[in-house]
Parts: sequence; structure tokens; C-alpha cells
Amino acid sequence: MTTAQTQELDVQPTPLALLLLGREADPKSERGVECPGDLPSPSDPDLVERARAAKEKLGDKVFVLGHHYQRDEVIQFADVTGDSFKLARDAAARPQAEYIVFCGVHFMAESADILTGDDQKVVLPDLAAGCSMADMATAEQVAECWDVLTEAGIAEQVVPVSYMNSSADIKAFTGKHGGTICTSSNARRALDWAFEQGEKVLFLPDQHLGRNTAVRDMGMSLEDCVVYNPHKPNGGLTAGELRAAKMILWRGHCSVHGRFSLDSVNDVRERIPDVNVLVHPECRHEVVAAADYVGSTEYIIKTLEAAPAGSKWAIGTELNLVRRLANRFAPEGKEVVFLDRTVCFCSTMNRIDLPHLVWALESLAEGNLVNRIEVDKETESFAKLALERMLALP
Repeated sequence: MTTAQTQELDVQPTPLALLLLGREADPKSERGVECPGDLPSPSDPDLVERARAAKEKLGDKVFVLGHHYQRDEVIQFADVTGDSFKLARDAAARPQAEYIVFCGVHFMAESADILTGDDQKVVLPDLAAGCSMADMATAEQVAECWDVLTEAGIAEQVVPVSYMNSSADIKAFTGKHGGTICTSSNARRALDWAFEQGEKVLFLPDQHLGRNTAVRDMGMSLEDCVVYNPHKPNGGLTAGELRAAKMILWRGHCSVHGRFSLDSVNDVRERIPDVNVLVHPECRHEVVAAADYVGSTEYIIKTLEAAPAGSKWAIGTELNLVRRLANRFAPEGKEVVFLDRTVCFCSTMNRIDLPHLVWALESLAEGNLVNRIEVDKETESFAKLALERMLALP
């Protein structure tokens, strides 16, 4: 961010910035987002040396995973970086590591625990690092939804498909009811498979990824989709609406990607001639429809890698990654900017800061297991079944 942009936002560093990740709360934001604001200054330099020393002391006993949305001071200690599913698989591929330190959010650490061995221990440096989207679907709410579908006489026709960004309980529900998990990269394949198994899909918990995949990629109409609201009786839908729908979308969304609007797209096109708009499929349908390119985090990175020098890009995803990409590709003459004027970080993701990481690593180095994420065996069994169905997708 330039000095002028910082002054425009009137951002002043405060002692609370490390926790709040933003000076003010934007009334349009939800839990998981603080706007406007900037990332806090880097932590005490001594912490860098302490993290390095603790990691060296642990050696091969520890494997540190860093999600793309983590801040740079944390990412520097990651053995691998990636999206949530890639990192969980990377953890499973390191059976010799006694400790898996996941620099991400809670559902990601759960997935790592499900896919790793019983003798491996998954640690989340800050237990408050959650995900607002995953929290929008609880096991009780989804069970009630299934009762509604049963009463409407369609449950036997419905195949649940749950996004990777969901709790272990929701993954287990999906596995128990014959469904599969998907990522933003393979949502189309997962839906194709689901419609071979049944006539309808219950898509959890991100309505935007479900709608965008069904309409943009599979040629369905918006009328084929209905939104189930767990806070309304019967999801706010009639039995007739449920019977007519092909896609039953859970009323959930990403609090960061959901902020991007059609105005954001129009504004950046006016400000930057010949800009390419590249967004994540968790964005609203009208944003995806107006974008030039749409794809997962890995797709976004690969698209920029292949882009010609001198090209201009407005990216609709989490700001930590956008900044990292802007710095990476600037020497190649590629201009990369954040799609929205308002600066928004995922504050729950960014709770994994250097102080928490140092504390976790030093505790492990001293033989003290902290903040272990452990999924119970029954939940793990059904959740793993759903994940294995995804891995078997053609």
C-alpha cells in the first residue's frame, strides 16, 4: 500500500492492531473481516530468531503448513504453502513428522488430523483462528435441514456436496449420507458425480461456489437454485420449491470474498484501462459473471505466472495473497492490485501471528503439546469417507 493510500484510509497503528487487524469495523462486514485497516507492523525481530531456533531444535519432528492467506512473517517458517486441501494432503505425506503445525484456521487443522496418522499430532497456534463460513453450518442445523427434505419427500433424491471449508461434523454428515467433499478446483467434477448418484444436490456451506459452479460451469439457470436459510422455519422454502430445485444452496458465504461487488469490478475497469479481473468462485454470482477469469487460489497463482509482462490484474481474493503476488510479479512488469478499494483481511486467518507461532513451536520443543486439534473417531471415519470419495473423482 502506498503512503497516499495509507493516509487516505487514516490508518494509525495501535497496540490493539495485532489483535483486531484493522482500526475500525466496517458496518458491512461480518465476523472474520475487519475494515478498513492495515496489517500490524512486523513482530519483534527477536521472535524471528526464537521461531527459527525452536524449529531447528524440533528438526524433522515438526512440519509447518502455511495457508496462502497467512501473513509473510508466518509464511517464512512454512515448510510448504498452499490451499487447505493441498496442505492437508502434504501433511499426510509426511508420516515421519510427529507434530503438524497448521498455520491456517480450525477446519483446515481438522482436515489434517483426519488425513494424518494416529501417531501424528496436529497443532493450531491460536484456537481462535476459525472460519466464519464454516461456522455458518452447524451439525444441528444440517440435521434439521435433512428432516425438512425428508418431510418434503425428496431426501432420497438428494446428494450432499460439502465444500472443503466446512467443519469435520459437516464432512461427516456428508459422508454418512452418501455425499462427497469438493474444493474450489474440483467443484464441477464433484457436482457431475453427485448428479449421477441423485437428482438434487444439497451444497454446503458456501452458496456462491455452489451457484457459480452450477450456473456458470454446468449451464443450469438461477431458477434451478434455491437458498436454504437455517435461521428460518423450513429454511424459508416451501415443499414445492424444494421439489422443483436442482441445487439446494446453504445460506453461507466467505466474509472476505462476499464483500466484492459489481461496483468493485466497474470501478477498477474505469481506473485501470485494459485491466484483467480475476476472482475466486466464492465471490457473488454477479461479480463472477463480470470477471474475465474465475478460479481457485491455485488457479489465480498459475494464471499470473503465465501472464505476459506489462499485463494488469485486479484480483478478488484475500489481501495477504494479493500483496504477495503483487510483490512477486512486479519485477516481471506485471501490475497486480486488489479488486476493492476497501482494505480487507480475513482477521480470523490472521490470528495466526508470529507470537502465537513462536509460543507453539517453543512449547513443542520443550516437550509440551499445546492446542492439539483432534477429531473423534466416529466423526473422522465418516468425514474421511467423504474425502475419499472426492479423491476418487475422475
